[in-house]
Amino acid sequence: MRIGELSRRSGVPVPTIKFYVREGLLPAGQLTSPNQASYDSGHERRLRLIRALLDVGGLSLAAIGDVLRAVEDPEQPVHKVLGVASKRLTPLQGSEPGPELDDARDEVAELVERRGWLADAHGPAGECLAGVLVALRRAGHGGFVGLLDDYAAAAEPVARADLDYVGRRVAREDLVESVVVGTVLGEAMFSALRRLAHVDASARAFETVGDGGGADGDGGGRGEAGAYGDGDGGVVAPVDGE
Repeated sequence: MRIGELSRRSGVPVPTIKFYVREGLLPAGQLTSPNQASYDSGHERRLRLIRALLDVGGLSLAAIGDVLRAVEDPEQPVHKVLGVASKRLTPLQGSEPGPELDDARDEVAELVERRGWLADAHGPAGECLAGVLVALRRAGHGGFVGLLDDYAAAAEPVARADLDYVGRRVAREDLVESVVVGTVLGEAMFSALRRLAHVDASARAFETVGDGGGADGDGGGRGEAGAYGDGDGGVVAPVDGE
């Protein structure tokens, strides 16, 4: 296909495609004449991956180059390729060096060992978690750290589900793209589900609490859950009489 058709099929403007070629992010097409080149489905797939890394993953062009080089290296095992992509997608939780951060890092390392995870506690994800623990304590919610194992236990089946989805991909570029989408949009999906679950848990835990005398009262029951939901993205549990 010519570059115009590649642009139409991928949704990427022609000048942008040419820019990606100049930057080495997209292989050049095969010359069919001095002024024309032919492109194939591999170019379309690469453009889709670049746009996913850029638009969904929020990576810089330099970071995208790192990921693409890992994808192109046939000597790199898939696990390593996925690791490069995941590393570039993990935001670092900034925290000043000091005893607090050192203690949090130790907690993360202990968590990884306790759960038997084959993961680097001092990698980007571990550093991000350590920064979160420091921030929780500085905000006066150090007790929340006690839920670390509960969160870890919940994360394990979610991670397995993510990788099950990734494992259905065959092409290496499809694998990396699914990691990007799963990491960024998957986290957004899980966060939204968590908020919905909060509304449900609140309704079940506090449905008998209220000025109206409990679940049968005008001011209690589902009204409490409704107030919770209404302040959290407009999800309102039904109130008696509605």
